[in-house]
Formats: sequence, C-alpha cells, structure tokens
Amino acid sequence: MAQMRIDVWSDIACPWCYVGKRRLERALEEFPHDVQVVWHSFELDPSAPKELDASPSLVERLARKYGISVEQARQNNQRLCDAARSEGLAFDFDRLRSGNTFDAHRLIHLAHARGRQDPVKERLLKAYLEEGALMSDHPTLISLAVAAGLPENEVTDVLASDQFADEVRADEAQAHALGINGVPFFVLDRRLAVSGAQPPQLLLSALHRAWAERGTEPETVAEGAVCGPDGC
Repeated sequence: MAQMRIDVWSDIACPWCYVGKRRLERALEEFPHDVQVVWHSFELDPSAPKELDASPSLVERLARKYGISVEQARQNNQRLCDAARSEGLAFDFDRLRSGNTFDAHRLIHLAHARGRQDPVKERLLKAYLEEGALMSDHPTLISLAVAAGLPENEVTDVLASDQFADEVRADEAQAHALGINGVPFFVLDRRLAVSGAQPPQLLLSALHRAWAERGTEPETVAEGAVCGPDGC
C-alpha cells in the first residue's frame, strides 16, 4: 500500500505545536490512507539557558516583549489555554519552567531511530506544557524517555555525549532553507506545506489534496497560529 510521509517541524517549548499535534491526529482519524509522521527539530530559542529565571513571570515577560499590559498578556495566555482545552489538553503556564530544549530534541531523534518517536514527542510535550517539567534536566529527560519506551542505557548514553546533535542542526538548517520561521509547520508528501495549528478539517482537506496531487510542485496552502522566535 502506498504511504504518505508527513514531516513536522516543532519545538517542545511551543504550545501551538501541541495543539497542532492533536489537530493533525484528529484529521488522520478520518484520512483513509497510510501515513508516516516524522518529527523534526526547531528551537524557538537556541540560545536559551538551561533554565530561565522564575522572575519575572511568564506573563510579565510576554507583556514586556509585546508592549502590552500584564492583564492583556494573561488574557492572551488564557485564550491559548482555551484552544488547548478544546483539544483535550490542560496547559498549566503557572508551572511552566522554560529553558533550552536541545537535548530533548536529541532524544526525539533517538526515538525516531528506535521507532518510538511519536510517544516520546507526546510525553515530552505533555511534561513541559502540563506538568512543569524542565526540558534541560537530564534526570527528568531520562525518566520521561524511558516511560515512553526508550532503553534507559541508550537515553543515558545520548545525554552524556553529543549524539544526534548533528541531526538536530540538520533539521534546523533544512527549516531555514524552507523559510520556516514559526512552528508547527507541516509538509505533506514532501510537496504541500501547511503552516500553523490549523483546524482538523483544514488539515484533512490538505491531506486529501496532497494525496490526489502527488508528484506536482510544492506549495503552501494555509497559514495559521504558530510559535516563533518572537513568541506565540
């Protein structure tokens, strides 16, 4: 049976990426063809420290970044949480511990090599956005990755070395070459691009179109809510 490949660029520290993952899953429930989803690395802030200081708070940082009031920033976060809740997700920004996600991306590449990429990606997103886990903390990453089905010795070896660092950088170089500056970003069948956490029905329509037009020229069919270097 023919298979469609779906390449997705996203970051663990990206609320819209988790929403987009759920919406893609809902679309795929109605898509009658076999697919392979491949998750690619994209760091919203490659220069982030291991952990950002807890003060100022997330809403205070967002207010300063966008030149809005703290209350406006809080309302924006609430709208994002509401969108997540409609997809069965329970974001908890009060517990969020922001920091560097490079090592988490390396483990997602290990997971791809072991056929466990989706469950590892899912576990890390949930841990970061719902449980307040720090994605640069190695004991935390080991526990999460093992719970998602990776061998503990392999996870430990990767984190103790620079394994899969080149793969993460290659993903990010490819994103740059494709002009990706916000995530999630979906490429269907290596030819049809969809930007942002689009509604499931739009994603489903794009999937059908990509299947019907296999072999034609690449194009972008939709742009929507994304997270980028300047925020979500």
